Amino acid sequence: MVKILIIGAGRSATSLIDYLLKNSSSLSWEITVSDVDLSLAKEKTKNYSNAHAISFDIRNEEQRKAQIQTHDLIISMLPAFMHGDVARDCVESGKHMATASYVSADMKALDKEAKAKNILLLNECGLDPGLDHASAMKIIDKIHYKGGTLHSFKSYCGGLVAPESNDNPWGYKFSWNPRNVILAGQGTAQYLEDGEIKFIPYNRLYKQTNLIDIEGYGKFDAYANRDSISYIDVYGLKNIKTMLRGTLRQHGYCKAWDVFVQLGLTDDTSKITNSNSLNYTSLLASFLPPAKGTMKERLKNYVGKDWDSEIEKMFDYLELFSNKAISLQEGSPAQLVQALLEEKWKLKTGDKDMIVMQHEFEYTLPGVNDVQKLDSSLVVIGKDENHTAMAQTVGLPLAITVKNFLIGKFKLSGVQIPTKKEMYEPMLKELEENGVVFKEKMN
Repeated sequence: MVKILIIGAGRSATSLIDYLLKNSSSLSWEITVSDVDLSLAKEKTKNYSNAHAISFDIRNEEQRKAQIQTHDLIISMLPAFMHGDVARDCVESGKHMATASYVSADMKALDKEAKAKNILLLNECGLDPGLDHASAMKIIDKIHYKGGTLHSFKSYCGGLVAPESNDNPWGYKFSWNPRNVILAGQGTAQYLEDGEIKFIPYNRLYKQTNLIDIEGYGKFDAYANRDSISYIDVYGLKNIKTMLRGTLRQHGYCKAWDVFVQLGLTDDTSKITNSNSLNYTSLLASFLPPAKGTMKERLKNYVGKDWDSEIEKMFDYLELFSNKAISLQEGSPAQLVQALLEEKWKLKTGDKDMIVMQHEFEYTLPGVNDVQKLDSSLVVIGKDENHTAMAQTVGLPLAITVKNFLIGKFKLSGVQIPTKKEMYEPMLKELEENGVVFKEKMN
């Protein structure tokens, strides 16, 4: 009997846990779901006799090592920065590990030892990264098989709110880690355009956006991800001229979010003490230069020509001009903004989220002079605020790939992501059976 340990039972793990539990009896798996919140873990394992829940503190080294040693494969649904300790313990104990997160420096450092011990360290197997790799490589491999040359590849993904649940001017609600949304884009984005490396520093990121049209769903803002360059080698595209990976938001979101960035309200490096003695209007005032007039007038003058009625509606919705109280006693500007947005951008009962992904390919084929243009698009709508499209598209690719590894559909070791045919082909096929279907269109 194969023993699987799942660390983390939060919202993004829901579909993964459901899938593994449903397959556990027929495949003789014993599953342990662990979380710091025992009641949450118990809720996810109810009605399954071959599954049990435990309280788990990742910082308890003794407990962590003991649990890893008694299982065969460990799935970490923890925040990315926590994977390192789990991975080191897995390699030390000779256990396989799987995550949905980006390959970290800590993970890369374990590759050689993991291969020597024939241990799989599966990474980047969620939505983005994960499903984006698999779906892109399926088409890239087809183009290469035909002898084609890829000249441009652009890939965009966004976790958004479904149109029927879109009831705020930002067009956004949280379906995953709010902190990651607040801090998104910090650093410098880099990509390739017409053979030239391009850099976009954080202070320009939300100004320098593209407009992407998704058939049937309208236009979206797209801003560049931090690093697109590294995926040139990962995808086998060493001669490509344009390579860009980006994030999608509702059209208009980026120009409003840029106001927070320019003010410094997304800073997470400093602390504001006694912040509960302030309100959000006075917090806003503290980041503006001294000036006369109402808070709205001062902000409008500060933003200048970029200010418009849409930005005003978005800031009005957040009650930033109404002396709304701050509840946190202490926090960075980013944490104080996050506390406000978690209230305002919460998925309400019955709300549905939406995942949108689009790949844009430009390539030539032997004997054909014209450049071929192909779009591959995915839209997934969640069922409700608990069974989200985000949880489905993060959890299912990882769960399916773990299953395929355990039943022997592929045999790989070391640090791996789903760019190999033996990994992505059965994953994408089963995802289609679960309603996660990419639509291709020649332009």
